[in-house]
Order: sequence, then structure tokens, then C-alpha cells
Amino acid sequence: MMPSLASKIDDIPPDHSPQANDGTRSPAVIAVDRSTARPRPADPESEDLDRELHAMFARLTGGVSPVALALACFDWAGHLAAAPQRQMEIVKQATAGIGRLVQSALHFASPEQGPWSLIKPQPQDRRFAAPDWEEPPFNLTAQAFLLAEQWWHDATTGIRGVAPANEAIVEFSVRQLLDMMAPSNFAATNPEVLRRAFKSGGENFVLGWQNWCSDLMRALHPEKAAPEQHEFVVGESVATARGKVVFRNELIELIQYYPTTEKVHPEPILIVPAWIMKYYILDLSPHNSLVNYLTGQGFTVFAISWRNPGVADREVSFDDYRRLGVSAALALISVIVPGRRIHALGYCLGGTLLSITSAAMARDGDNRLKSITLLAAQTDFTEAGELTLFINESQVAFLEDVMWDRGFLDTTQMAGAFQLLRSNDLIWSRVSRDYLMGERTHPSDLMAWNADATRLPYRMHSEYLRKLFLHNDLAEGRFVVDGKPIVLSDIHTPMFVVGTVRDHVAPWKSVYKIHYQVDADVTFLLTSGGHNAGVVASPDENGHFYQVMTKAADAPYVGPDEWIKAAPRVEGSWWPEWTRWLAVRSGEPCAPPRMGTGNERNLPDAPGEYVHH
Repeated sequence: MMPSLASKIDDIPPDHSPQANDGTRSPAVIAVDRSTARPRPADPESEDLDRELHAMFARLTGGVSPVALALACFDWAGHLAAAPQRQMEIVKQATAGIGRLVQSALHFASPEQGPWSLIKPQPQDRRFAAPDWEEPPFNLTAQAFLLAEQWWHDATTGIRGVAPANEAIVEFSVRQLLDMMAPSNFAATNPEVLRRAFKSGGENFVLGWQNWCSDLMRALHPEKAAPEQHEFVVGESVATARGKVVFRNELIELIQYYPTTEKVHPEPILIVPAWIMKYYILDLSPHNSLVNYLTGQGFTVFAISWRNPGVADREVSFDDYRRLGVSAALALISVIVPGRRIHALGYCLGGTLLSITSAAMARDGDNRLKSITLLAAQTDFTEAGELTLFINESQVAFLEDVMWDRGFLDTTQMAGAFQLLRSNDLIWSRVSRDYLMGERTHPSDLMAWNADATRLPYRMHSEYLRKLFLHNDLAEGRFVVDGKPIVLSDIHTPMFVVGTVRDHVAPWKSVYKIHYQVDADVTFLLTSGGHNAGVVASPDENGHFYQVMTKAADAPYVGPDEWIKAAPRVEGSWWPEWTRWLAVRSGEPCAPPRMGTGNERNLPDAPGEYVHH
């Protein structure tokens, strides 16, 4: 259990401030519970040698387990080798595709034949969207590539006997190789690049070379800020909402924001962001800051800012994030706003942690939560999108060895995994734009935030991968908090759950599973956009839309496919919908609460100090 809140506040020395954290030194070593630590083997030195070897391999494979990939390929190839009829079908498809391509080439100049007569790109595939790709011979090249892509998809899927997880790994791996070989990635086969070269006299290649050199230097010296970070400075142009750090421990700074209305709803809001990135995703520029929007709607807002861990924090556990994070913040808020129940919001991994905390509170009869809001947060990980491709016993063990070598998961490895999920948009389109076209995308606040990544402690991330992703303990009632299991069905607090249409990290149908996990009224909202852009959806921006419906706790379950047909579509941002929902569940506006407890002892103003490290 945590010490009393008063003693926790009084223990903060006047000059308590974080030191520079470069991965070799940490501002504070967190006191953690090691009662659940994994036992050491009989010969720890031999395991250490194995882990050193795995960590060395990881530097060559980008953190992907070669054993997991080899087993998946063997499963696919072995079952395909034992399926002669399926082989004949695949060969027949290839022959038919080649024949269609030859026929199309012979009649390519025919006016009756449209530019995409053989195969069209998928709606989300923007590689061949420019009009130049409709001209010969580039159109034929693009269609040949798309036919090959389709054939490889058919060849790697639908093989009887292949484990679904292995099939997904093989299909994903082949898709990555094909994306790398797309004609849009090469100057000689990309008509847009050639047109730009003719118009500029080759200047685009010079600019592309300069862009490549700049990116290389930044990769060799990651401590140097990216160009977009010079324009978007934390505390100056982003994370600018006025507030004050009212509490700090070894893991979090709790920020309380100043009210911007004369009266506020009595129930405060606590924001629990994911510690995978910095908290200010919900306080970007003033025009798209959710914090600013909430204070403008008459709410008192608190937000957790997580500290960036280093080597000394390797044994920080997942439960430490609950105890020293969410639980500590709730305790402090209860002191500042005594007797008031709290609206809690969790985003991404922060939402998963909030769900765990809420279930534990419900089990123990703690009713401080007035409502629970989850943004793109999963509580069941059986269908967690393509991220699950990186989660099996071999891959988790490999990642554990990588983290063991340093004590944390480095930001570059985590960012690389997310980029692979959308390699067309995040890797190869950038290669074409930056290095072949010689262009640079104008920096944005979201890009700057995305580049401001954090590290993950060894033990915490291992427990997260094993207990939640690999074993799905939370959804199946095996997750243990304070020595006893928790179950989500203990939650009876009204919930507002947001999923996003194009979410590659937390697919909306996975988020939707909360409907049959909790015993509470659930208002589910599906919004346009992806994992980040769908959440940061200011009412001032055009192009947003959402669907929303409420299911009472005792109402019959409606599946996601039926839900999306029945839920009405609304144009605009989802933020007003949510604040109306909150207002209905809040009391009449009253005078704002005090700022802090009076025991802050020279703690800084928002955005605090942890966010800078």
C-alpha cells in the first residue's frame, strides 16, 4: 500500500527536481515491489550470455525475433508443400495474371482500355494516385506490381493447417518486402520523380541528398532536435495550457490547470495518458488542446505527466504505474477537491491502466470515480491488430533480452515497430517525397509530439506484454492487483468509450469489446481518423465525423457490425458530444477549487519538468 498522502507530499524536498536523463543515469530510483519478480535460473551467467547474444542479433534485425519469423515461414511452407491442389491453384492464378498483363500490354494504346483495366489500387493506397501513373508505360508497371501484390497475398493466405498467427506473420513479412520494391520507390519507375527532375534540372536529387544527409546525422546524433522540434517547443508553442504541478513522486508529476471560467462543475477530470509518449498529446497547440477545451467548458482538469525512465528503473513494475501513477493522482485530487467524485479519462495504454485501477477500486468498494472515459484503449488483446504479430513467446522473450541488455526499451525500437504497421505511409512515402522528390513535409505539432518519444522500463514492459498481450489476463479474470484477481465486470460506473476508424494500434472492434466486459452503461463513439489524429479532433477543424450510441447495462448486446449500421452519423468533432455527456453527469457549476494543497514547495508551473527529459 502507498504511504499516506500527507506524508507523501511532505516528503518532497524544496529543491526536488529531475536531472538530465540520458539513459545512463536516472533522477530517482523507484522503490518497487519485487515479490513477483521472475526467479533466476540455476546458472544465471549462462542466461546472461544468451541474452547478450540475443541483444546483439536484435541490433541487426530491428528487434524482430528471427526464430519467430523462421517458425512462421516453416509452418506456411510445410503446409503448402503438402497441398498439391493448392499449389496448382496458385500456379494457375500466376499464369492467368501474366496472361492478362500481356494482353493488356498488346492493347495498351487502345482507346477502349482504361488506365486501370486489370486492377485498381486499394482506396487507402495513395502511391499511384497522381495522374502521371495513368500514362504508359508507368500505368502498366503499377498494375504489374499490384497484380504481384495480389498474387502473393493469395499465396500466403488460405493454406489449410497453417496457424492463423503464423499466416499473419508470413503475409505481413511478404507485404513489407513488396512495399519496399514498389515502383514508386525508384526514380526510374516513378513518373512523378521524373517529371520533377525534368522541370528542376535534377535539383530535386540534390535536395533529396541533402535531406538524406540531414536524417543520417540526426540518426547518428539523436540528441539533436529534429527540425519540427525547433518550431514546436514544449511549454512555448505546445503544452501551453496554464497550470501548475501540484504533486510529484518518483514516477509522475500531477498538473492542475487553472480555470478559465468563473464557475466550474464540481467534479474534476483526471487525464491518464499513455507513458509510451509524452502527455501533451492532449495539450498540443492552443487551438487543438483538449485541456484548453475542457477548461473552457467549465471543468477542473488534472493531468499526469510521466517521468522518462532510465537504466536505474529497470525493475519498475506495471503495478508501480498503477500505485504511483493513477492511485497517487486520485488520492491527491481527493485532498484538493474533498468529497467530490472524479471523472477519469485514460488514453491508449493509460486507458488500459485506468481500467485495471477502476476494477480494483470497484472490487474494494472505492466509489470515487463518477465516470470513466477510455480513448482508443483496449481491455482485451486477442484482436489487437497487427501489433499482435510482434507478440508471441519467441518474440516476447527476444524483446525481454533486448530490454535486459539496456534496462529499458529504446524509443527507436518502439517507433520502428509502429512505422512497420503503416510502412507505405510512414516509411516509403517519405523515402519518395524526401529523397527522390527533394521535398520536406511542413512540420506540425503532432509530428513534433510523435518525435518526442519515451523509454519503457524492462520489467514493466515485460509484464505488460506477457500479462496483457500474450496471456490476456485482464480480459480473462486472472490479472492480480494487491494479491487478488480483478474482473472488469465489477465496474458499474458509466463509461464513455472512443474508438477510431483507422486505428492500427487499438482497432475499434477490439476497443468495442468493453461492451460485454463491464456491467455498466456504455456510450460507444466511433470517430474518423487514426489512433492520434482521431482523438485530437478540435471542433475548429473540418472533416471530422463520428457515430455514437449508448447501451444500458441491462440491454442486450449488439455486435460491432450491427452497431455501425445502426449508429447515426454526425458531422464534426466528438469533443462537444463528450462534454455534453460529462455535463449531464456533473453537478451544478460552483466556484473553482483551490490550486494544489498549499504544500507544493516551489514545484514548477505546467508543463512541469518531467516532460523535458
